Amino acid sequence: MSKSYSKSELARMAGVSYSTFYRYLKSRRRILAKFGSSLKSKTLRGQAIDYVCDDYGIELPPESPVPKHIKFV
Repeated sequence: MSKSYSKSELARMAGVSYSTFYRYLKSRRRILAKFGSSLKSKTLRGQAIDYVCDDYGIELPPESPVPKHIKFV
């Protein structure tokens, strides 16, 4: 996964308030630290996003494919 998400975006996708989502992240501080994320960072990415989405049940929107080249008409 190449995209990063802010904690407020993830809270919105989960359908909870930012403070509720922050309490959830706070309870998993050690696990997030293993992925290289901290509670003070504004965004989560990589394995931390994968873990949080699987654990909390967040459905991420599909990523739009990036065109390899653009043809001008």
